Amino acid sequence: MRVLVVEDSEINRRIVREMLGAGGLEVSEAEDGSVGLDMIERHDYDLVLMDLRMPGMDGLTAIRRLRERPDAKARLPVIVITADTSSTIQADCARAGADDLVLKPISMPALYDAIGRTLARGDADGLVLA
Repeated sequence: MRVLVVEDSEINRRIVREMLGAGGLEVSEAEDGSVGLDMIERHDYDLVLMDLRMPGMDGLTAIRRLRERPDAKARLPVIVITADTSSTIQADCARAGADDLVLKPISMPALYDAIGRTLARGDADGLVLA
């Protein structure tokens, strides 16, 4: 399975890469939403892990642009990874088109649970709360 991790923090990308690598997943990385969208244009992924707060293009904007695509990549599963615990974050992510949400600091069980839920849902609509 190919996963794109879109996260501005090199340390957080390394942590997620190690967690995913432990499960045998192939990981690519992007440092902001714009680079992530470019990589999605050029490559095929099975899943995207998207940080919200990044310089350049933030995660919510990137998710909305991904969902506006006219092709099958518009339904690429996206799991938000964020430290934002505001009362509106889940609704904001759902409106943008995210499939699930994992709060930082990320634990391996929480990450793999979200991946399992998201992939099990297939094409179902709506945010599954972590």
